[in-house]
Amino acid sequence: MQHLCGDRAVSDSDSFINEVSEEVRRDALYGYLRRYGWIAVLAILALVGGAAWNEYSKSQAQAEAEATGDALIAALSADDPDARVAALTQVEADGAAIAVTALLTAAAQQENGAMDDAAATLGALAVNPDVPEIYRDLSAFKAAMLETNEDPATRRTNLEALAQPGATFALLAQEQLALMDVSEGKTEEAIAKLQAIAEDAAVTRGLLERSRTLLVALGVELAPDAGAAETEEQASE
Repeated sequence: MQHLCGDRAVSDSDSFINEVSEEVRRDALYGYLRRYGWIAVLAILALVGGAAWNEYSKSQAQAEAEATGDALIAALSADDPDARVAALTQVEADGAAIAVTALLTAAAQQENGAMDDAAATLGALAVNPDVPEIYRDLSAFKAAMLETNEDPATRRTNLEALAQPGATFALLAQEQLALMDVSEGKTEEAIAKLQAIAEDAAVTRGLLERSRTLLVALGVELAPDAGAAETEEQASE
């Protein structure tokens, strides 16, 4: 009997200790929540707010892109060239859309005969740091291609800068320099430039054919094109 009473007393004691321990842990948890719970609330609000802002930013960017596209379409649909140019210059754009808008504006100005205005539009785009480099290079090349009252020496200087090795439109600029050489009677210089273009590993098929055609016109005897010779050999077999 005493043994049973002893076991029951130990059991009651353990149960009491467990209840007290659980209560202590519960009180400690509530204490932590009261002290640091605001951090968890802020973290949840930050996550929810960040997701909401991300979705809002995406919808805003899409809305702005659509508005710019609609404005460009409306401007290009104008029948009068002056009205088309005026509408294009009023289009507000950001990022890469700036380049697209400027290139379309310059094309409309060129079509309208306003070469100096087109050159100014392209020149501004060429030095705009807010657009990708490819568009800046393209605008600089297109500006050099315009038939303006620009001094030939200045045009040559601009093309030479674009023809540097590694430049995006280096070979096309070299082609324009070769054409300038031909028009100025500098046949040997033109031939050297055209041969360098034809031998460049990055030359496109169209540019290669134009270079070879002009070389033949300048009296240069060309070796048969390897690709063409192979095609003829296969055809004969």
